[in-house]
Amino acid sequence: MGFVDDYLAYLLARASHLVSRGFHAQLAARGVPVGEWRVLATLAGGRPLTVGELAARVLMKQPTVTKLVIRLEARGLVRRTPVTGDRRKVHVRITGAGEREVAPLIAAARRHEAEVLEGLDATEVAALKRALRHVIHRLADGEGQGVPQRPGSGSSSSLSPNRHWKARRHQA
Repeated sequence: MGFVDDYLAYLLARASHLVSRGFHAQLAARGVPVGEWRVLATLAGGRPLTVGELAARVLMKQPTVTKLVIRLEARGLVRRTPVTGDRRKVHVRITGAGEREVAPLIAAARRHEAEVLEGLDATEVAALKRALRHVIHRLADGEGQGVPQRPGSGSSSSLSPNRHWKARRHQA
């Protein structure tokens, strides 16, 4: 067994890729872009979110989400309303038409999830999701910064600066 076979980042990325690939194929067969699915599923049955909050949740850049929200609003699937006290921000909420549009997709996503998790019992599924939520919550505060540093721990990484890696690579 090689290093990556037991490396958390690789395992998470590989699992995410395989799980997403299967469901994204189902979305493509229905003619639904992944971005639309992410936005509608995130808003379904929940509270309104600002575009920034929505962008963070759907793992997309804010300008991309803004354009997507404008298209979804034109189709009557979401509605934007000003945030009280901050005219620069808007809340995005799903409409009844949006809920009806996303409901069969959510049902398909639940079926896909059940297929992916086949062989795990309910306790194992709950433990897996709990562990993933823990990792996400722990790392989300320092988004993009890696593991939060402990006081007095020095650098969060013992890796050489990128320029050294590039220099060694070019010497080969």
